[in-house]
Amino acid sequence: MLQQILHDLYIDPELLAELSDVQKHILFYKMREEQLRRWREREAREALVQADGLRPLKVKRASNRHIQWLLGADGEVWVWVMGEGPGDKPYEEISEELIAEQARLQAQREAEELWRQKEAEITKKFRDALANEKARILAEKWKVEMEDRKAAKILEERIHEEFKRKEEEERKQGEEQIRLQEARRAKELYWSLKRAQLHSQTSEREELEWEEQLRRIKAADEEWSLQARRAWDEYRRHSLCAIQKGTVAGLSCMFQGLGQNHEQEARLHHPLPSSGPPLPRAVPIRTWERPLRPVSREVIVRWFKEEQLPRRAGFERNTECIAPWFHGIISRENAEDLLENMMEGAFLVRVSEKIWGYTLSYRLHKGFKHFLVDASGDFYSFLGVDPNRHATLTDLIDFHKEEIITISGGELLQQPCGQRESPPDYHLLFE
Repeated sequence: MLQQILHDLYIDPELLAELSDVQKHILFYKMREEQLRRWREREAREALVQADGLRPLKVKRASNRHIQWLLGADGEVWVWVMGEGPGDKPYEEISEELIAEQARLQAQREAEELWRQKEAEITKKFRDALANEKARILAEKWKVEMEDRKAAKILEERIHEEFKRKEEEERKQGEEQIRLQEARRAKELYWSLKRAQLHSQTSEREELEWEEQLRRIKAADEEWSLQARRAWDEYRRHSLCAIQKGTVAGLSCMFQGLGQNHEQEARLHHPLPSSGPPLPRAVPIRTWERPLRPVSREVIVRWFKEEQLPRRAGFERNTECIAPWFHGIISRENAEDLLENMMEGAFLVRVSEKIWGYTLSYRLHKGFKHFLVDASGDFYSFLGVDPNRHATLTDLIDFHKEEIITISGGELLQQPCGQRESPPDYHLLFE
């Protein structure tokens, strides 16, 4: 799996999400080293071809395009930074004024629209009320019965003035409500625009931080190489410990010879004598064409039965009992639910749906870690973390009960997490 990633210089996003931070850093470093190796090979080929006279040097074509910089009084390139020139307002003050003005104008437009609606509503209300009052007066024919039409006219004018006064009072109340709503809306728009600006500034700051991080990574290539050598020495110490215990089938030289043209592998065998005759190991005979990666649960079950069962994956050592830490094809969420109420150091191994292998789920003091176990070859090893290659899945688990998985995390496998339901979640694999 690691060889395929380095060959393609690409890792599937779903597979990348399964890796821990340490695994991601190591894979990124390995891919970077592979890029440098390819670049050095290409440069060497180019130099060899040019030295033999097989191909002339490329001559860059002259271009009529050019750039002419505006110079200042001191003869240097003239640069103006907004907010730092004489009489310039600070950028924060200009931005604050623009946001406030934009919020005020939008609130003003909304208030004008509300006032037009309110004014039309008030006018219609009092026009209808006055018409109804006139109709009532005419219906009662009280003007006809009055001897003094002048008194009737005065009464009508007084009624008209009363309605006009009430209309003016309600108009003022409507204007006051509109003004309050306009001010409230302006404040809401201001904070909305302010939050948008802060979000934009945060995105720009994160982008600048990311560029700075890339610059530091590029500048620290030699430091990475030194750390890789130290990591290799530490892993070699772990591997030697494992060899003395008789649990490691081979040692992968993952970090040896950084920048060289090929990867060397040292096969180390068990130095300690066994208490009895070695058990014969069945060699799986493949009768099907395995896809590049798992495509369905049915394909994973077939892979397990035809390739993993002959290698006794999931069984305890030298027994026919299934290991208590072994689980079937369950999701990351289900694994975390099973480990939720357990102490730090609890673990389980589940069949992966991302690669041809397994995922070791580990309980931290606060949270969880998930390590991918590559089983696509004839050995078992952590993807991107541990260079040790183990003959069986049980060997890998037993080894890390005494040796940590990562130097930074110090993970030791302590308490296996067993089944909680019946039938167990791996029953399809052993049918």
